[in-house]
Amino acid sequence: MGINGCRDFAKVKWRRQRRRSSVRCSVRMKMKKLQRLIPGGQGLQPDRLFLKTADYILHLRLQVHVLQALSKIYTP
Repeated sequence: MGINGCRDFAKVKWRRQRRRSSVRCSVRMKMKKLQRLIPGGQGLQPDRLFLKTADYILHLRLQVHVLQALSKIYTP
């Protein structure tokens, strides 16, 4: 392996590290967005946040079903 081989290896290693850090940053950003969307989600650990998110989704689905049922009842 010559000098160019070492440079190529260093470039590949740098790209991999950069990709990993951008993925971590992306996950952190998505977690912060989710924390803002879910009521009471600020400051929760990821496992609790996911449980609270699942509960919130179920709550929203229930609201939709209730509103659909009410609209059927009150439609002329």
